[in-house]
Amino acid sequence: MPPDGNSQPADQRKAVAIDIAGQQIILDHSGAAWLPDTGDLLVADLHFEKGSAFAARGQGLLPPYDTAETLRRLERVCAQLKPRRVICLGDTLHDLAGEARMAESDRARLARLVAKQDWVWIAGNHDPEPPADFGGRAVGEMRVGDLVLRHDVAEAPADATIPVGEICGHYHPKAAVRVRGRRISGRCFAADGRRLIMPAFGAYAGGLNAREPAIADLLSSKFQVYLIGRAGLFAFRRDQLLPDPKRAA
Repeated sequence: MPPDGNSQPADQRKAVAIDIAGQQIILDHSGAAWLPDTGDLLVADLHFEKGSAFAARGQGLLPPYDTAETLRRLERVCAQLKPRRVICLGDTLHDLAGEARMAESDRARLARLVAKQDWVWIAGNHDPEPPADFGGRAVGEMRVGDLVLRHDVAEAPADATIPVGEICGHYHPKAAVRVRGRRISGRCFAADGRRLIMPAFGAYAGGLNAREPAIADLLSSKFQVYLIGRAGLFAFRRDQLLPDPKRAA
């Protein structure tokens, strides 16, 4: 069961165990999720080459170093957890031309990483045709036990007697809360026991407040978020979340 929603660190750990559709999932401080029963590591929304995409459009505010930083994060979590398989939940590339813009050094780093374990690319809205030259295999969605893994959410299964859970990316959830009089915010996992929405893993991916209807309406009224703070993962109830400042009364 998920930890009780409160403003305290989740046992002061960098990882928190929750259940989705009866299957244990470990949420990692990196923004990845771990399926201990199968050895699968899940990451969402890498958005490789977002910086170079902005530069190509004359929007040079983002230095084009995000791919290298995202790869560093990915290498680190793979080295720590040593997954049997890595599953990327879509939007690996920020756009379809991102593969061609990627530096050769970054391509080589990614190829070495992919070669170390099984690797699956799930198609996203930014990359409906996942990268062809990075190794691994590409799918539209996949099922692991009683979990369906996809980029965006789907309607509930037609056969409601089958307890199928869902893990997706796409929405880049973030959360803001007030703790000891200070407002803190950051990327988060959002979950309600049947659906888990993953945070964006990419260095420049950005985020959407989990209170926004685009996220909140996809989850039950008692959903919780697991905020990625400097010291660890923090669990909060929906009613503890703050709106963005521009929406404050």
